[in-house]
Amino acid sequence: MFYISLVIYSYMQNVKVGDIMTRDPIAVGPKTSLLDCARQMVKKNTGSLILKEGNKIFGLLTQEDILWALVRKSQNDLESIKAIDISRRKIYAINPYDSVEEAMKKMQRARLERLPVVSKGQLVGLLTMKDIIHFNPGLVEDLRSLFDIKEESEKLKRVSSKSEKEVLEGVCEECGDFDVLHNVEGRLLCEECKEEV
Repeated sequence: MFYISLVIYSYMQNVKVGDIMTRDPIAVGPKTSLLDCARQMVKKNTGSLILKEGNKIFGLLTQEDILWALVRKSQNDLESIKAIDISRRKIYAINPYDSVEEAMKKMQRARLERLPVVSKGQLVGLLTMKDIIHFNPGLVEDLRSLFDIKEESEKLKRVSSKSEKEVLEGVCEECGDFDVLHNVEGRLLCEECKEEV
């Protein structure tokens, strides 16, 4: 875990998510092929797409998700795999009137770099780490330490679990994400869902 300084947190209490979020985030339908999603990301110069149909948000697809699919699947599969098939199913969102401090805490707990911003059931924006850094460049070092620590702790967990027993990868029974799985009371859960149980 990381701890951003109290001074920065108290400063961020007064700034609202709606003040710094990206407005009009790029959205695609949940059944859009990964190939079309990749094309949209390149065309719109964005690192993520919100999967939505009507007012319902189905997930968030990132460049990392597409890279994972490229490594795991053949290139021909990119046209047949739908965005919803590999996106994170557990949706974390934030209200535009919530403080940036609250958003950062939520991002930290859920280990996310992006949060859809929803007001009265409508998608109104997307808050990313990049938005926060653009607003307050002084956070760069704190946020960098967040990801360095997160990355190192995940590596250590993987190394220790590999040494203890064979690592099992697959689809988490709780959120549907593909990840390293842990047996928790007879259910196969990813690290994130395991911590929430």
